[in-house]
Amino acid sequence: MLSGCSGGGKSTLLTELQRRGHAGVEEPGRRIVREALAGGGAALPWIDAAAFARRAVAVALADRTTAQGLTGWVFFDRGLVDAAAALEHATGEAVLEPLGRAHRYHRRVFLAPPWPKIYVNDPERPHGFEAAKAEYERLLSAYRRLGYTVSILPKTDVVARAGFVLERLEV
Repeated sequence: MLSGCSGGGKSTLLTELQRRGHAGVEEPGRRIVREALAGGGAALPWIDAAAFARRAVAVALADRTTAQGLTGWVFFDRGLVDAAAALEHATGEAVLEPLGRAHRYHRRVFLAPPWPKIYVNDPERPHGFEAAKAEYERLLSAYRRLGYTVSILPKTDVVARAGFVLERLEV
């Protein structure tokens, strides 16, 4: 699982891991935002955070089901824990614990820390760096609360980051 700060290099890392022959699952949020922007939907985090998070939970659950048919390491760019943490933050509903415990990922997760040097806004990420840092803190807490071993990705180039991930997984 790749998680952490928005704009922290997760998608770039996923692309590098896929280039090395590993399966990867694109971030649910990016897919939902593209879909909403293309069709005029309101399930955007900056319009209706709760609707967005509910949709992200559904997409992440579907991604897990699809990934069960894959062999070898499967890397997720965000996933169910991220979506459940967002839903809990947006609504106050206690969904993180039950969803996070019922649908486990590998025990080690990799979090991209806040890194102002590489953070950029784009049409799918209009929020500022301060909001991204707050999200990172929530996710760090969520993964630890669920008993995952959290490895913070080093602030280095993508090739070294991919090596860091694979070494810790003993690939």
